[in-house]
Amino acid sequence: MSLTERLYRSLGMAAWLASPLLGRGDSKVARGVRARLGAGLRLTEWARIHRDVRRPLLWIHAPSVGEGLQAKAVIEALRERRPEVQVVFTYFSPSAELLAARMPADVSSAVPWETTGEVGRAMTAVRPDLLAFTKTEVWPVLASGASAAGAATALVAATLPAKSSRRRWPARSVLGPALACLDVVAAIAEDDAERFIGLGARPSAVSVTGDPGIDSAARRAAAADPAAPHLRPFAVPRRPTLVAGSTWPSDEAVLIPALAAARSRHPELRAVIAPHEPSEAAVRSLEGSLGRSGLRTARLSRVESAGVVGEADAVVVDRVGVLADLYTIGDVAWVGGGFHAAGLHSVLEPAAAGLPVLFGPRHGGSHAAGELIALAAARAVRDAGGATSALAEWLSDVAARASAGVAGRRYIAAHLGAAGRTADLLSRLLRR
Repeated sequence: MSLTERLYRSLGMAAWLASPLLGRGDSKVARGVRARLGAGLRLTEWARIHRDVRRPLLWIHAPSVGEGLQAKAVIEALRERRPEVQVVFTYFSPSAELLAARMPADVSSAVPWETTGEVGRAMTAVRPDLLAFTKTEVWPVLASGASAAGAATALVAATLPAKSSRRRWPARSVLGPALACLDVVAAIAEDDAERFIGLGARPSAVSVTGDPGIDSAARRAAAADPAAPHLRPFAVPRRPTLVAGSTWPSDEAVLIPALAAARSRHPELRAVIAPHEPSEAAVRSLEGSLGRSGLRTARLSRVESAGVVGEADAVVVDRVGVLADLYTIGDVAWVGGGFHAAGLHSVLEPAAAGLPVLFGPRHGGSHAAGELIALAAARAVRDAGGATSALAEWLSDVAARASAGVAGRRYIAAHLGAAGRTADLLSRLLRR
């Protein structure tokens, strides 16, 4: 074991020991810590009552919501092929709690602490046949614990951007050995596959299966019900609508001036804006920024209860779980995360809904974003002026807007099937 790996394990132990203090308060970090405090016990208790060792078990882990949606598509495809399988789903971010409650798994939980003791107890109780990580997040202690318990290991929807910090020290020295031990790495594209091999994955374990998130986005767009309480109010009267999803303050600083400027030419333009974390503080801050720009606001919860949007120029989404549906009532989409280092959020949902997509310049970590730009289905903007210009063009030119939306839908249709291909790989690692 390298010095870096020892340091990683020591830090994991230190975080576990400090968890009673770290879990105090109402911050996102504190909520995540509290959820993990009971994770091992929750999994152990479920296994004691419900684990059927005659049935194979997949334990699949996702960091947050986007990766959780990829995992959900794979689970659904696997259950079609292997209905007897039991499934454990774990997550890291408290943002995924609502999704976890709807996951087609036998049990969902925050992931246990990354310590030998916590992982060992959970593995002994659950006895998985296969542990699968999603997208980028391979937990070395969890992976080694699975291997020690005799389980196969995999990384699905595997993505590794060219500029990822995981390719540099110290992450490389920790992840490299973990990747080398994986039985399967199912990459979303050829360049991702090559980078995983360069980071340490065995070439024989790596294959390209595509992005299961595309299957998930297509299914959710098709399932959106126009008569649902959160969609019906936008139908009458119909107004040109921009739907902005998973925005951060850095997005809003560009988006809101662009909206105000675009409304000078298109006064009927309405915005539906979903902050990445729709806390009361975030919602109030966004309402204040919109109000100072002359836009009348309403919260989605109020719109739902009233059944009408009323005179609002901007609807602020104050809950999670509805963004994919909301894209279906839009004309143009904005996807947040492109103006800071955390990374762009998913562009797949608006593309599946047939919307042209705008986002910030920091989109290098999103494979789909680059491909949508190449197809003229999306544009990256650098400032409010660029956003105003792109928005005004798509609002004024119906043919150009429709062409961009069609290109996005065709991209989605051309890349369907990744969830099934991934499920086929995982099925081979499960007991018959």
